[in-house]
Amino acid sequence: MDTQFNSMQAVKRRFFAMRNGVIADTLRRAGSPFHIIFGLNLPQISEIAAEWHGHPEAGDLARKLWANTTCRESMLLAPMLLHGAGGVEKEAARHMVEESPSDEVTDILCHRLLRHSPYAAELADELGDEEDCRMRYAGLRLMFNIVAAHPQQAKAMATAELERGCARTQRIAAALLDEAEFRLS
Repeated sequence: MDTQFNSMQAVKRRFFAMRNGVIADTLRRAGSPFHIIFGLNLPQISEIAAEWHGHPEAGDLARKLWANTTCRESMLLAPMLLHGAGGVEKEAARHMVEESPSDEVTDILCHRLLRHSPYAAELADELGDEEDCRMRYAGLRLMFNIVAAHPQQAKAMATAELERGCARTQRIAAALLDEAEFRLS
């Protein structure tokens, strides 16, 4: 960390130093919703998160990064920092899922932060009952991260989702059902 800059500036400088135009252009062409894309891959973002592990400003920085909705890397780094800073309460987690602008951010949010929470199974169930297909996607992704501990719940959730016929969730629901049945066999 560079101490001559505030925490947000230091992180943005790291993003800039690690930028990859090929990845950024590919993401833009694929329809990424972000105005600013540095093109970092997940190991690079994880490396930056590790630099902030245990830092007293990590939680505050994570909230600022999450609020920086125009930058892909900011929204991907925020859940990693929040996990290291002690996580979030259930209502804050639900709010983050609602705010997630892309499946990529939802995937990282579920994998790097929400699966470690004591309310993960409960939240996955709640999200799985939502009308909005995007929210159900988040519930399925979260359940996929905890299927080993909750195979019966995962099977019921995946089966119900497959019956809904939502194109966005069909692949993840089918994969979750396969994994749950494997765990139950």
